[in-house]
Amino acid sequence: MERELSKVYEPKEVEKRIYEMWEKGGAFRGIRDPEKKPFTIVMPPPNVTGQLHMGHAMDAALQDILIRYKRMKGFAALWVPGTDHAGIATQIKVEEALRAEGLTRYDLGREKFLERVWDWKNKYGDRIVEQQKKLGASCDWERARFTMDEGCSKAVREVFVSLYEKDLIYKGSRIISWCPQCTTALSDAEVEYKDKPGHLWHLRYPLTDGSGYVVVATTRPETMLGDTGVAVNPNDERYKDIIGKTCTLPLMNREIPIVADEYCDMEFGTGCVKMTPAHDPNDFEVGLRHNLEVIRVLDDNGRVNELGGKYQGLDRYEARKAVVADLEALGLLEKIEEHQHNVGTCYRCSTDVEPIISAQWFVKMKPLAEEAIRVVEDGETKFVPERFSKIYTNWMENVHDWCISRQLWWGHQIPAWYCADCGHITVSREDARECEKCHSKNISRDEDVLDTWFSSALWPFSTLGWPEDTADLDFFYPTDVLVTAYDIIFFWVARMIFSGCEHTKKPPFHTVFIHGLIRDDKGRKMSKSLGNGIDPLEMIDKFGCDALRFNLVTGNSPGNDMRFYTERCEAMRNFANKIWNASRFVMMNLSIEKCELPEKLETEDKWILSKLNSVISEVTENMDSFELGVAAQKVSDFIWDSYCDWYIELTKPRLNGDDEESKINAQKVLLYVLTEILKLLHPFMPFITEEIWQAIPHDGDMLMLQNYPEFDERLSFPKDEHDFETLMDAIKAVRSRRAEMNVPPSRKAHLIIASDKGEIFENGRAFLLKLAYAGEVTVTDKVPADVEGMVSVVTGEAKIFMPMADLVDIAKERERIEKELEKAKKEYEGQMAKLSNEKFLAKAPEKVIETEKERANKAKALIDNLTESLKKLS
Repeated sequence: MERELSKVYEPKEVEKRIYEMWEKGGAFRGIRDPEKKPFTIVMPPPNVTGQLHMGHAMDAALQDILIRYKRMKGFAALWVPGTDHAGIATQIKVEEALRAEGLTRYDLGREKFLERVWDWKNKYGDRIVEQQKKLGASCDWERARFTMDEGCSKAVREVFVSLYEKDLIYKGSRIISWCPQCTTALSDAEVEYKDKPGHLWHLRYPLTDGSGYVVVATTRPETMLGDTGVAVNPNDERYKDIIGKTCTLPLMNREIPIVADEYCDMEFGTGCVKMTPAHDPNDFEVGLRHNLEVIRVLDDNGRVNELGGKYQGLDRYEARKAVVADLEALGLLEKIEEHQHNVGTCYRCSTDVEPIISAQWFVKMKPLAEEAIRVVEDGETKFVPERFSKIYTNWMENVHDWCISRQLWWGHQIPAWYCADCGHITVSREDARECEKCHSKNISRDEDVLDTWFSSALWPFSTLGWPEDTADLDFFYPTDVLVTAYDIIFFWVARMIFSGCEHTKKPPFHTVFIHGLIRDDKGRKMSKSLGNGIDPLEMIDKFGCDALRFNLVTGNSPGNDMRFYTERCEAMRNFANKIWNASRFVMMNLSIEKCELPEKLETEDKWILSKLNSVISEVTENMDSFELGVAAQKVSDFIWDSYCDWYIELTKPRLNGDDEESKINAQKVLLYVLTEILKLLHPFMPFITEEIWQAIPHDGDMLMLQNYPEFDERLSFPKDEHDFETLMDAIKAVRSRRAEMNVPPSRKAHLIIASDKGEIFENGRAFLLKLAYAGEVTVTDKVPADVEGMVSVVTGEAKIFMPMADLVDIAKERERIEKELEKAKKEYEGQMAKLSNEKFLAKAPEKVIETEKERANKAKALIDNLTESLKKLS
């Protein structure tokens, strides 16, 4: 139903109303249509406690653009939304709330604490969903999932048990990265390495036989409390005689062996390495080879435990100071060196992680990585841009076993039960009632939960019903595109690929579309600590959703970071207003009620239709290649330049003329092109395009369900397009020259056009008179004999001359130039006087002298230009 467009576009009023219309009309539903090819995207699930940030906005905008485009291209499009339970992040939030009440989770106990977390989830879980709707996200909300809903939980349990049965999950004591702040294990991918200044302490360990001492170098002297050996390289001539001897561990008075191992680097430090198998992954491996004792001296909070002697209870950094002070007092501290080194920090809270020995659950990665590497190398899964496939492959080839247990309460509890009578571990799909080995009822469940990324890794297929063989899984899986930033390739993308390959025997998606991070206008990462984050909802409130989306997509090229400029949101709002005003102009001039092309087309009609046809072809190619920013820019340029600034202007004489047929034909082309423009632009700016489309004559209920424009050979007019562009080049050149000379449009000039393409200019005479502000037009194939007193411009196909007297009042212009020339000469003389003053040159800073020289040069250039202009006038 057509209606009028208001004078001003009001995004706030329009966006809410339009989104409700789409939702009520079921426009977002993914329908299994056997006649259509499926196109599926699963949304990277944001944290359930999260607030929408600019990274989410970018993610959502890119996914929505793709899904809207494919929907309009005739695919059975499904975009599955959902949220992630976000283990550590959510538990920390709830524990913070408890602290405010003077409670800890232990005061409540596991069950009551989990009730509080579920309450928190139910209270805040929909917040991010509502925020995504404000971005225009056209997800199938009826299919929304949560990583801990019943179906996803069943998938998690099935995967854990299945991998355990295949010996791909095991429990073992290994060195893991431990966060003393979050008090949980971290996987390798959750540790961020930062270059930090530190020290290298050189410590003396006396040989037990009294024949001297060895010097070991360490960056963590507090861990010496757990040393159980010293290692040297077997090829190191300096230490051949002491291999097999023992030394006495200072402060602890423990006799420890000196072993030979090729792990030791003869060039680093002294070549002697203290061995702390409980607190260093390399020492752990050496310890296994030499049967060294494993003594853990730090507890879960990073404090020295009962095995640390008198240092028990000290924080690790307090212990470091005390240990160093005591060694110095004993004369066993040889020296301290400054040392820059890479320190692992927790990705969540930035605390330095502590490598410690711990009994944890692990996934064996080597066997799973093989197929995950193959599908990328064979092109079954492609990365866009392609360079990221090398980063992925390199990581997968060097992957370590994945530590999947977390010392939290919120998450998927590990389905393993320990028998107190026989020690057997029962791993089961159903909750165990007894030990499967001895049938004792004296069993207890593992307290730990699984790493959040364990359930996220199953997201592409668990959301579609796996492990059940559902109709959705059969139709929509494998999914098509995974849109994500490059910073979670290892956390998530790699794990989804190996999980999909292992459990469904298919890679979970065909394409991984990588975008960069959004930085502030200075190129810095947006972060809470810098306080430089920009709230996307604030931008939507101020400029409208379409403006924010268009800013994000036009500034984006796959895989590259982009800087966010608020001013560009303003520019995009201006673009939205331009489209709005153009649409209002078209509607005010419409007497037709149907969108169709006329039989008779003028040259300008053929030009705009041919240009549109080329844009459709190019934009489709860009969209299919994930060059969304390039596509958006092409649509924008066509709307702004070709349609608004040119074609609308070109139709005005016809719309206001007396030729009824020509008037109707102009309306038809205006409406047809506007309709196609709205379809092209819709994936990028869905709200304004839908609102305009609803107001103009149209067929169908919603723009978002219309067919995307397609290239039409019948609307290609290359010759007419070229001829009209030739005419436009001439008009642009004349207007540009007039602007340089400040000639007002009211001042008409005689145009003499010399070209061997005379017919083009003869046919365009009406446009030259109107748009090039010509009083008269002469078309010739020869340059005029006398070009004195003429202003000229040159284009690819013509030389154009205009009598100077037509453009300016020569006497007045001469007077103006002479005045300017006199002023410029005075300025130049003043500058030169200053620059020849010895005192000034001796006292003034070099920068000031350079500025003065620059001013003198500018004044000289202005004098030359004005002198040249005077000559031309004469």
